[in-house]
Amino acid sequence: MAQQARAIQTRRSILVAAAAVFDERGYSSATISEILARAGVTKGALYFHFNSKEELALGVMDVQLDSAPLPPQLTKLQDLVDQGMILAYRLRHEPLVRASVGLAMDQAVEGLDRGTPFRAWIDRLELLLSAAKSQGELLPHVQPRETAELLAGAFSGIQVMSQVLCKREDLGRRISVLLHYILPSISTPSVLATLDMAEDRGERLLAWLETVPSQAAAIG
Repeated sequence: MAQQARAIQTRRSILVAAAAVFDERGYSSATISEILARAGVTKGALYFHFNSKEELALGVMDVQLDSAPLPPQLTKLQDLVDQGMILAYRLRHEPLVRASVGLAMDQAVEGLDRGTPFRAWIDRLELLLSAAKSQGELLPHVQPRETAELLAGAFSGIQVMSQVLCKREDLGRRISVLLHYILPSISTPSVLATLDMAEDRGERLLAWLETVPSQAAAIG
Protein backbone atom coordinates (compact mmCIF):
# COMPACT_ATOMS: atom_id res chain seq x y z
CA MET A 1 0.00 0.00 0.00
CA ALA A 2 2.85 2.39 0.82
CA GLN A 3 4.43 1.70 -2.57
CA GLN A 4 1.13 2.36 -4.32
CA ALA A 5 0.70 5.62 -2.42
CA ARG A 6 4.20 6.72 -3.46
CA ALA A 7 3.43 5.90 -7.09
CA ILE A 8 0.24 7.98 -6.96
CA GLN A 9 2.12 10.87 -5.38
CA THR A 10 4.91 10.64 -7.96
CA ARG A 11 2.42 10.69 -10.82
CA ARG A 12 0.71 13.71 -9.30
CA SER A 13 4.04 15.52 -8.86
CA ILE A 14 4.89 14.90 -12.50
CA LEU A 15 1.52 16.24 -13.64
CA VAL A 16 1.87 19.36 -11.49
CA ALA A 17 5.37 20.00 -12.83
CA ALA A 18 4.29 19.40 -16.42
CA ALA A 19 1.32 21.72 -16.01
CA ALA A 20 3.60 24.50 -14.75
CA VAL A 21 6.08 24.04 -17.62
CA PHE A 22 3.34 23.85 -20.27
CA ASP A 23 1.78 27.00 -18.81
CA GLU A 24 5.05 28.92 -18.78
CA ARG A 25 6.67 27.67 -21.99
CA GLY A 26 3.78 26.43 -24.09
CA TYR A 27 3.34 22.82 -25.13
CA SER A 28 5.58 22.98 -28.20
CA SER A 29 8.53 24.60 -26.38
CA ALA A 30 8.30 22.53 -23.21
CA THR A 31 10.84 19.72 -22.84
CA ILE A 32 10.90 16.52 -20.85
CA SER A 33 14.16 17.69 -19.24
CA GLU A 34 12.47 20.80 -17.86
CA ILE A 35 9.59 18.75 -16.52
CA LEU A 36 11.96 16.28 -14.87
CA ALA A 37 13.89 19.09 -13.20
CA ARG A 38 10.69 20.74 -11.96
CA ALA A 39 9.24 17.46 -10.67
CA GLY A 40 12.49 16.27 -9.09
CA VAL A 41 12.06 12.72 -10.42
CA THR A 42 14.14 10.44 -12.62
CA LYS A 43 13.48 9.85 -16.29
CA GLY A 44 12.61 6.26 -15.45
CA ALA A 45 9.97 7.40 -12.95
CA LEU A 46 8.40 9.70 -15.53
CA TYR A 47 8.33 7.09 -18.28
CA PHE A 48 6.86 4.56 -15.87
CA HIS A 49 3.73 6.74 -15.81
CA PHE A 50 3.83 8.50 -19.20
CA ASN A 51 5.32 7.20 -22.46
CA SER A 52 5.74 10.58 -24.17
CA LYS A 53 5.26 14.33 -23.83
CA GLU A 54 1.98 13.97 -25.70
CA GLU A 55 0.72 11.38 -23.23
CA LEU A 56 1.81 13.64 -20.38
CA ALA A 57 -0.10 16.58 -21.86
CA LEU A 58 -3.18 14.39 -22.27
CA GLY A 59 -2.81 13.42 -18.61
CA VAL A 60 -2.77 17.10 -17.65
CA MET A 61 -5.89 17.75 -19.74
CA ASP A 62 -7.68 14.82 -18.12
CA VAL A 63 -7.30 16.45 -14.70
CA GLN A 64 -10.24 18.77 -15.34
CA LEU A 65 -12.44 15.66 -15.47
CA ASP A 66 -11.23 14.36 -12.10
CA SER A 67 -13.49 14.93 -9.15
CA ALA A 68 -14.45 13.18 -5.97
CA PRO A 69 -17.86 11.47 -6.01
CA LEU A 70 -20.47 14.12 -5.31
CA PRO A 71 -23.31 13.70 -2.82
CA PRO A 72 -26.40 12.30 -4.57
CA GLN A 73 -29.06 14.87 -5.44
CA LEU A 74 -32.80 14.60 -5.85
CA THR A 75 -32.59 15.56 -9.53
CA LYS A 76 -30.14 14.93 -12.34
CA LEU A 77 -30.31 18.60 -13.30
CA GLN A 78 -28.89 19.52 -9.90
CA ASP A 79 -26.09 17.05 -10.57
CA LEU A 80 -25.47 18.84 -13.86
CA VAL A 81 -25.41 22.24 -12.15
CA ASP A 82 -22.97 20.91 -9.55
CA GLN A 83 -20.56 19.64 -12.20
CA GLY A 84 -20.33 23.10 -13.74
CA MET A 85 -20.08 25.02 -10.48
CA ILE A 86 -17.35 22.75 -9.12
CA LEU A 87 -15.30 23.12 -12.30
CA ALA A 88 -15.72 26.89 -12.09
CA TYR A 89 -14.43 26.86 -8.51
CA ARG A 90 -11.51 24.55 -9.33
CA LEU A 91 -10.50 26.76 -12.25
CA ARG A 92 -10.14 29.67 -9.84
CA HIS A 93 -8.26 27.79 -7.14
CA GLU A 94 -6.34 24.82 -8.62
CA PRO A 95 -3.34 25.60 -10.87
CA LEU A 96 -3.33 22.09 -12.32
CA VAL A 97 -6.94 22.44 -13.46
CA ARG A 98 -6.18 25.85 -14.96
CA ALA A 99 -3.28 24.37 -16.91
CA SER A 100 -5.46 21.48 -18.03
CA VAL A 101 -8.08 23.82 -19.47
CA GLY A 102 -5.40 26.11 -20.89
CA LEU A 103 -3.90 23.26 -22.92
CA ALA A 104 -7.29 22.27 -24.30
CA MET A 105 -8.06 25.86 -25.33
CA ASP A 106 -4.63 26.72 -26.78
CA GLN A 107 -5.02 26.92 -30.57
CA ALA A 108 -1.24 27.13 -30.99
CA VAL A 109 -0.80 23.55 -29.75
CA GLU A 110 0.09 21.17 -32.57
CA GLY A 111 0.27 17.40 -32.64
CA LEU A 112 -2.08 16.96 -29.69
CA ASP A 113 -5.73 15.91 -29.67
CA ARG A 114 -7.23 18.84 -27.77
CA GLY A 115 -10.73 17.54 -28.42
CA THR A 116 -10.49 14.76 -25.83
CA PRO A 117 -11.65 16.79 -22.78
CA PHE A 118 -14.38 18.52 -24.81
CA ARG A 119 -15.78 15.20 -25.99
CA ALA A 120 -15.55 13.77 -22.47
CA TRP A 121 -17.42 16.72 -20.97
CA ILE A 122 -20.10 16.56 -23.65
CA ASP A 123 -20.54 12.83 -23.03
CA ARG A 124 -20.77 13.40 -19.27
CA LEU A 125 -23.38 16.14 -19.68
CA GLU A 126 -25.34 14.10 -22.21
CA LEU A 127 -25.49 11.18 -19.77
CA LEU A 128 -26.89 13.45 -17.03
CA LEU A 129 -29.37 15.07 -19.41
CA SER A 130 -30.55 11.71 -20.74
CA ALA A 131 -31.16 10.54 -17.18
CA ALA A 132 -32.96 13.81 -16.43
CA LYS A 133 -35.17 13.30 -19.49
CA SER A 134 -36.06 9.76 -18.44
CA GLN A 135 -37.06 11.11 -15.01
CA GLY A 136 -39.33 13.78 -16.49
CA GLU A 137 -37.11 16.71 -15.53
CA LEU A 138 -36.78 18.15 -19.05
CA LEU A 139 -39.25 19.89 -21.34
CA PRO A 140 -40.44 17.68 -24.24
CA HIS A 141 -38.44 19.45 -26.97
CA VAL A 142 -35.03 19.05 -25.28
CA GLN A 143 -32.44 16.89 -27.06
CA PRO A 144 -29.75 15.76 -24.58
CA ARG A 145 -26.83 15.67 -27.05
CA GLU A 146 -27.52 19.09 -28.52
CA THR A 147 -28.01 20.59 -25.07
CA ALA A 148 -24.81 19.01 -23.79
CA GLU A 149 -22.86 20.52 -26.69
CA LEU A 150 -24.44 23.93 -26.06
CA LEU A 151 -23.60 23.88 -22.37
CA ALA A 152 -20.02 22.72 -22.91
CA GLY A 153 -19.44 25.37 -25.55
CA ALA A 154 -21.02 28.15 -23.52
CA PHE A 155 -18.99 27.25 -20.43
CA SER A 156 -15.77 27.20 -22.46
CA GLY A 157 -16.41 30.62 -23.95
CA ILE A 158 -17.44 32.21 -20.69
CA GLN A 159 -14.43 30.93 -18.77
CA VAL A 160 -12.12 32.32 -21.47
CA MET A 161 -13.81 35.72 -21.30
CA SER A 162 -13.60 35.67 -17.50
CA GLN A 163 -9.91 34.79 -17.69
CA VAL A 164 -9.19 37.68 -20.06
CA LEU A 165 -11.22 40.24 -18.12
CA CYS A 166 -10.33 39.42 -14.52
CA LYS A 167 -8.32 36.17 -14.30
CA ARG A 168 -11.56 34.25 -13.61
CA GLU A 169 -12.28 36.07 -10.33
CA ASP A 170 -15.94 36.40 -11.38
CA LEU A 171 -16.31 32.97 -12.99
CA GLY A 172 -18.69 31.60 -10.36
CA ARG A 173 -21.07 34.51 -10.93
CA ARG A 174 -20.83 34.25 -14.71
CA ILE A 175 -21.60 30.51 -14.73
CA SER A 176 -24.48 31.11 -12.33
CA VAL A 177 -25.89 33.69 -14.74
CA LEU A 178 -25.46 31.29 -17.66
CA LEU A 179 -27.41 28.59 -15.84
CA HIS A 180 -30.16 30.99 -14.78
CA TYR A 181 -30.73 31.88 -18.43
CA ILE A 182 -30.36 28.44 -20.04
CA LEU A 183 -32.01 26.06 -17.56
CA PRO A 184 -35.50 27.68 -17.74
CA SER A 185 -35.48 26.76 -21.45
CA ILE A 186 -34.88 23.06 -20.77
CA SER A 187 -36.18 22.29 -17.27
CA THR A 188 -39.74 21.64 -16.15
CA PRO A 189 -40.96 24.43 -13.83
CA SER A 190 -41.28 22.11 -10.83
CA VAL A 191 -37.66 20.96 -11.08
CA LEU A 192 -36.35 24.42 -11.93
CA ALA A 193 -37.77 25.78 -8.68
CA THR A 194 -35.64 23.33 -6.68
CA LEU A 195 -32.26 24.02 -8.31
CA ASP A 196 -29.45 25.69 -6.40
CA MET A 197 -27.53 27.71 -8.99
CA ALA A 198 -25.91 30.19 -6.61
CA GLU A 199 -22.42 31.35 -7.52
CA ASP A 200 -20.95 29.81 -4.35
CA ARG A 201 -22.49 26.38 -4.97
CA GLY A 202 -19.18 24.81 -5.99
CA GLU A 203 -17.36 26.16 -2.96
CA ARG A 204 -20.04 24.87 -0.59
CA LEU A 205 -20.03 21.43 -2.19
CA LEU A 206 -16.27 21.04 -1.96
CA ALA A 207 -16.22 22.27 1.63
CA TRP A 208 -18.93 19.74 2.46
CA LEU A 209 -16.99 16.93 0.81
CA GLU A 210 -13.96 17.71 2.97
CA THR A 211 -15.90 17.05 6.15
CA VAL A 212 -18.56 14.49 5.23
CA PRO A 213 -18.18 11.10 3.45
CA SER A 214 -19.31 11.38 -0.17
CA GLN A 215 -21.81 8.59 0.19
CA ALA A 216 -23.82 10.48 2.79
CA ALA A 217 -27.18 12.08 2.18
CA ALA A 218 -27.64 14.90 -0.32
CA ILE A 219 -26.45 18.37 0.49
CA GLY A 220 -29.12 20.96 1.06
